[in-house]
Amino acid sequence: MSQVFLGMPAHSSPGVGALRGDQTFPQAARTALADPQLRRNLGHATGTIRAKRLAVVSELDDWEQLRLAGQAIKAATMARLDDHLARLEQEVTARGGTVHWARDAVEANRIITELVQATGADEVVKVKSMVTQEIGLNEALEQAGIAAWETDLAELIVQLGHDTPSHILVPAIHRNRSEIREIFLREMPGVDPDLTDEPRRLAMAARSHLRRKFLSAKVAVSGANFAVAETGTLVVVESEGNGRMCLTLPDTLITVMGIEKLVPTWTDLEVFLQLLPRSSTGERMNPYTSMWTGVSPGDGPQDFHLVLLDNGRTAVLADEVGREALHCIRCSACLNVCPVYERAGGHAYGSVYPGPIGAVLTPQLTGVEQNASLPYASTLCGACFDACPVRIDIPSILVHLRARHVEEYAAEHRLPSAESLAMGAAAWVMSSARRFGFVTRTARLGRVLGRRRGRIRSLPPPASAWTATRDVPLPPTETFREWWLRTRGES
Repeated sequence: MSQVFLGMPAHSSPGVGALRGDQTFPQAARTALADPQLRRNLGHATGTIRAKRLAVVSELDDWEQLRLAGQAIKAATMARLDDHLARLEQEVTARGGTVHWARDAVEANRIITELVQATGADEVVKVKSMVTQEIGLNEALEQAGIAAWETDLAELIVQLGHDTPSHILVPAIHRNRSEIREIFLREMPGVDPDLTDEPRRLAMAARSHLRRKFLSAKVAVSGANFAVAETGTLVVVESEGNGRMCLTLPDTLITVMGIEKLVPTWTDLEVFLQLLPRSSTGERMNPYTSMWTGVSPGDGPQDFHLVLLDNGRTAVLADEVGREALHCIRCSACLNVCPVYERAGGHAYGSVYPGPIGAVLTPQLTGVEQNASLPYASTLCGACFDACPVRIDIPSILVHLRARHVEEYAAEHRLPSAESLAMGAAAWVMSSARRFGFVTRTARLGRVLGRRRGRIRSLPPPASAWTATRDVPLPPTETFREWWLRTRGES
């Protein structure tokens, strides 16, 4: 067995990868909200995926039982994650593969770069690369003189457009067909200058471009949807066939996987192969499900490496409430039903994991104070919990992380925040019936501010931050107690 880090849980390394944005969520969301084309693209795409998901989910009478089974399997797996990981390493090694343990993004990038350099290759093809975006692998390979080619169509669009992903399943969801055509014409070598924005023509152009990469690349880098511990089998599900090409044609295959992605047995995998396609693409099953176990002589890659990535996951596991975020199977169902995501889009989250699941996973991977605004990027409406195929209670985790932020901020700063001052004042007022009655009666003076419009449109600082984006209703002419006394007397 290889050496395993046994120190205290650590968060992901700052300055590496795509877990930290340059702006807070409110700042980035304000920019996104000013882009009407972005909102139209997002509204159309998420609405289409929602409708497809509802149609296929309603076909199953036991959908809720499947969700409960998925939730129970994930909870049981996390409770014995160390045992299952050791079993996975044992089985992969026994079948000719090599397992590497990466504590963080820096270590993972170093391991992968050295493996590619050992083959003498100067380019790799990639599939299912979300975790490699998390660690910033493309940038690390580029610094070593190695070109990385994305082969998922949406990832290719993002790469050619010098863009960043904005959705877990559909990374280029913020782009429409016309924008994709312009990117292909500008960035894709040898593309037909008469290319139209017809989806079939765009797909054919991408296929022709990628086929050359598949046939020339000696090394492939993949992610994984699942790993089955009892046999050491890796699983990738996808819709385009590029995964099958990446996983079978190159001589060397390097798979990078977060340590939470495993399931103990094939029976457990059966549940998730029913939950995932219906929740993600709205399909009964994925068009391509590729599985491989170690190395098979004369068939497929003859050199297989599995990089097991922590990068903050053991820190998440150490939080009894927050660890539920590790149950995520990356279906993106929560994004497609989230009213905040539909308007702000994925870039506003500043992380490769956007939407509701990103708002609970990213701050835990980085440390809450590194992404303190994300737990507030939600209305707590609960739609994400209803859609989640493994019943992750995202609203409760959001509230838990908000509490952690308040506690950690107070511990690190001598002066209280404006929010804590406001909450402290509210608690002092509400702890006394006399003070509460006085304040509610006095608040009626605020009616003067909105008497012309029927609403208060602006307040002086610091309350101006609140009224900058929303109006305040006029205070009532009488309090509830006054109304009760007037209509019911003392009874």
